[in-house]
Amino acid sequence: MADHTQDGIFREIDEELRQEHYAKLWKKYGIYVASAALVLVVAVAGYQILSNYYINIRMAQGERFAQATGLAEADRLDEAGEAFSRLGNEAGGGYAQLARFQAAAILGRSGDREGAALAYRELAEDGGVDAIYRDLAVVLGVLNELNGGDSANLILRLAPLRADDNPWRHSAREITAVLYQRSGERAKARQLLGGLGGDATAPQGIRERAAEMLAALGK
Repeated sequence: MADHTQDGIFREIDEELRQEHYAKLWKKYGIYVASAALVLVVAVAGYQILSNYYINIRMAQGERFAQATGLAEADRLDEAGEAFSRLGNEAGGGYAQLARFQAAAILGRSGDREGAALAYRELAEDGGVDAIYRDLAVVLGVLNELNGGDSANLILRLAPLRADDNPWRHSAREITAVLYQRSGERAKARQLLGGLGGDATAPQGIRERAAEMLAALGK
């Protein structure tokens, strides 16, 4: 019986020592633990607030883009162009790029080919725009310069896009063929058109146009 009582006393003493040890540790380090927990809570809350903030911004930008698109579809081109231009200057990321492309397209639809070409060239030379879209801007810019641009210069600008690994190669080759034909280099035009007509990876519309232009060129 005495042994059991003695064991109980030792356990109580051991428990008190442990509690005293933990109290000392908490007194020494508790402020740091509490601070770390507070930082974690603030960080999580801040992340949620920022996430909601950016989600709201993207939603607002999406609504502005949709409104500008509606204006363009209603042929209210001046208003649409202004709306896209403002969004391109004020938005960030993807919506800014899309809005700038749409603003350039509106200029082209309005008959301002020179303004459209300039807008596309600015996109093509903007290092902040993804490379694939800079190349697209080159294609669209050249299209707006077809009637008045220097063929040799336009062919030179399209040359890098004709590479086999470029996603816009088919359009670049088709436009280059037109430019070759215009400048009297019919053999080069036929070579490009023949390649496009037999290219299974080219869009059907491009293959059909290439065949028609090749037939029109003759031998």
